[in-house]
Amino acid sequence: MTRVSLPSRDDAPDASKPTLDAVQKQLGALPNMFRALANSPAALNGFAAFNGALGKALDLKTRERIALAVAEVNGCDYCLSAHTYLGLNLAKIDAAEIALNRKGGSGDPKAHAAVSFAAKIARERGHVGDADIAAVRNAGYSDGQIVEIVALVAENTFTNFLNEVVQTDIDFPVVRRAEAA
Repeated sequence: MTRVSLPSRDDAPDASKPTLDAVQKQLGALPNMFRALANSPAALNGFAAFNGALGKALDLKTRERIALAVAEVNGCDYCLSAHTYLGLNLAKIDAAEIALNRKGGSGDPKAHAAVSFAAKIARERGHVGDADIAAVRNAGYSDGQIVEIVALVAENTFTNFLNEVVQTDIDFPVVRRAEAA
């Protein structure tokens, strides 16, 4: 059971309502994570701005692959459920690839470099070596894209931590960390 309130759009603070409306319009639903965030207009609006900016970083498949890897590292069932659903239905990633992403890899060599780098950043709390940077560069990622991978890890770590602290009720088909392939 969720540890904080999950206000409806109408019960949310006024400063959260425009962002909730935008999420509802974009996704066609208002996921529980956004309802939890709505308790704090500052957190919700800050997250939405960061998320919006990173929505222009890398491609959708790579962003979802990174989200899956980071959620697995951090043990967040809510985010594993959400990003498995989004990966399958929005990014059109197949189940075998999602299983690889959750293990910190990919069947695509360039994506593998980004996903394994992201998983290592999450696992090692940012303490990566020169060889890790070189591997991502050698796969074709620019310095700007390396920064974007780090930003995506940070964004996903925030949502992982939030959903674990709050124990957000999962409103997607449930995927558990223990079910990793």
